[in-house]
Amino acid sequence: MNEKAFKTLEYNKIIDLLTEQAASPKAKELCRSLKPMTDKAKIEAAQTQTADALTRLFQKGSVSFSGIHDMEASLKRLEIGGTMGIDEFLALSSLLEAAKRVKAFSRGKSEDGARDSLDDLFDGIEPLTPLLDEIRRCIISEDEISDDASPALKNIRRSIRSMNDRVHSQMTAMLNNTNIRNSLQDGVITMRNGRYCLPVKAEYKNQVPGMVHDQSSTGSTLFIEPMAVVNLNNELKELYLKEQEEISVILANLSNLTSEYIPYIREDYRILTELDFIFAKASLAKIYNGTAPIFNENGYIHIRKGRHPLLNKHKVVPIDVTLGDAFDLLIITGPNTGGKTVSLKTVGLFTLMGQAGLHIPANDRSELCVFHEVFADIGDEQSIEQSLSTFSSHMTNIISILDHVDEHSLVLFDELCAGTDPTEGAALAISILSKLHARGIRTMATTHYSEIKVFALETPGVENACCEFSVETLSPTYRLLIGIPGKSNAFAISGKLGLSADIIEDAKTRITTSEQNFEDLIADLESSRVTIEKERLEINQYKAEVASLKKKLEAKQERLDESRDKILREANEQAYAILKEAKDVADTSIRNFNKYGTTHAPVSEMEKQRSKIRDKMSAAEKNMAGTKKKQAPAGNAPKNLRIGDRVKVLSMNLTGTVHTLPNARGDLYVQMGILRSLVNVRDLVLLPDDTVPAAAKKTNGKSGSGKIRMSKSASVSTEINLIGMTTDEAIAVLDKYLDDAYIAHLPSVRIVHGKGTGALRAAVHKHLKRLKYVKSFHLGEFGEGDAGVTIAEFE
Repeated sequence: MNEKAFKTLEYNKIIDLLTEQAASPKAKELCRSLKPMTDKAKIEAAQTQTADALTRLFQKGSVSFSGIHDMEASLKRLEIGGTMGIDEFLALSSLLEAAKRVKAFSRGKSEDGARDSLDDLFDGIEPLTPLLDEIRRCIISEDEISDDASPALKNIRRSIRSMNDRVHSQMTAMLNNTNIRNSLQDGVITMRNGRYCLPVKAEYKNQVPGMVHDQSSTGSTLFIEPMAVVNLNNELKELYLKEQEEISVILANLSNLTSEYIPYIREDYRILTELDFIFAKASLAKIYNGTAPIFNENGYIHIRKGRHPLLNKHKVVPIDVTLGDAFDLLIITGPNTGGKTVSLKTVGLFTLMGQAGLHIPANDRSELCVFHEVFADIGDEQSIEQSLSTFSSHMTNIISILDHVDEHSLVLFDELCAGTDPTEGAALAISILSKLHARGIRTMATTHYSEIKVFALETPGVENACCEFSVETLSPTYRLLIGIPGKSNAFAISGKLGLSADIIEDAKTRITTSEQNFEDLIADLESSRVTIEKERLEINQYKAEVASLKKKLEAKQERLDESRDKILREANEQAYAILKEAKDVADTSIRNFNKYGTTHAPVSEMEKQRSKIRDKMSAAEKNMAGTKKKQAPAGNAPKNLRIGDRVKVLSMNLTGTVHTLPNARGDLYVQMGILRSLVNVRDLVLLPDDTVPAAAKKTNGKSGSGKIRMSKSASVSTEINLIGMTTDEAIAVLDKYLDDAYIAHLPSVRIVHGKGTGALRAAVHKHLKRLKYVKSFHLGEFGEGDAGVTIAEFE
């Protein structure tokens, strides 16, 4: 498609918004190069991918594609036997972490378990966890290799630390020597060229025998390496060289391991960038509430409540546009600033966006046609450089459009043939539109010419439309009304703005009778339309009310029918039971009567039988009176619990604090010292704030340990912040905190030390290695604080 239409319809601005949604450089490049397609199958496939990604965003939330790096140069070097550096391995680690994160996002299908268009892409991702874990194990940061990367490196670094201690011990002894100390500028040990030196005053250089490595800018201080530590420094230097050699070996081994996964790494990068691109389209659709349009190749357009994506979504007025079915040429008229150009741009921009695989901000079931070209002549085309007037520039563009247009094109004209004599301009515009209409080319045009309005009324397959305007408020409503020609309202607007009435009346006498009648006809049509629209809205409202009342009445009738059937059923059951009971009594009486025969029945026996019957009648009478069974008294379960409230667990006869709020079933966790148990709210009694457990009041020696643990468990936080402290301060605070956390039986803690220069982090890691009760520690992962946080786990 022609680039001029992209600029005219502001498609490039949509691409800029799309590019902002992508995270990786390659995905941004794909966004910038996105162009509308003309193959219906490819368009629908792209729309399906966007729709499926949007569904996943609504179901699972957003997914981060950060950290996707192009590793092609590094992989090519591996293929020819080269090795990768630390920075490259960190970039690869970031790529694999992104793969792992995106793969995890893909898990957990919808309830129906159906596959979508993105499943094959997600299935193709290989997180390469063994490689990722090995890189993480060996490389801590861009300037630090882990001691555990290899046994040799661990031994070398142990020797380096030992040698450093020996050098420091030797030089500290020299600092404590009074004769040497008086010769020093400062009582400190410094480093020059990687060797330990002492700052000696120039006049006392003979007092400290050794090698001069540097001097101050003034020459008053010489940095001398004492002869006593030269050999130690030499050995230290050799150890540092061995350390670098071992690091090179480690990187070479990692490179060999990585070379085995080259095809998978390339495929991961390709899939991640493609998914990043697809989810960028979905994110953009989510921002402006877009939907997937239905595409056809029959030249039919039906946009339902379309909203221009570059306008404020809270203020833009939705429009309905139809073209290509009953008519293929739509003429839009109305006053300036009424929304005619926006309507034109909306149709053109929706076409470009839809064919590029982007959702459009419109209601569901909006339809678009697949066009091979979109031509637009919109805006001020005046060219000073080419000495062209506005009319000449527009006409040059129109001629170019007529030369290249075909039956698969969409043509958009804004103020066709304006800027010249109205009579000639209208005639020329009608001729251009007639030629396009005769070829069946889908065309939309805006105009002020009355002649074009008449042309639309008289010509089959051509339809008028207008952008509604309120003369009372002198403001447009921006509603597009198809089937009604618009009125310029020049006289009405001028009068509202204060133009003298005699001037307006004089102007009215200067237009022809036919023009006046046509404008009056349009005004009558507009008045009738407004009246019909109001009546239609009222009718629809009445219909909705009637439908609602009918639905309520039907529901009420259904409930009554159900209630009646239930009452009749229960009555029949009760009647049957009564009859059965009466029959049983009668049968018993007859049997008794027959048993006595002609002899006289004992009065006491007959009285007993009668008493039984009377008791049954009394019981039945009570049931009829509606005597209700006493209900169990309501429970005294505490309400409005808050985290931290003190409660007593009745079943355990223990007190504790509320750790979580009750769920729908009333279950919650209560912390009772080191015991954390799931109980029901009905098993709790809320205690006053000043209630102190009996165990806490004991002061004998036997309960001391328990009191400490209870206190620690209730007060120790799972996180400590060391940012802003010096190394010595931080280690002292950290050491006490770790002791408290371990005593409180916390499984793990979070140590916040920040990134900075890395000195505080290194000191924390060094201290953690010395603690026997620390099982393991690692830097925070994505979402936990990254390299600014260390997670420590206890034995």
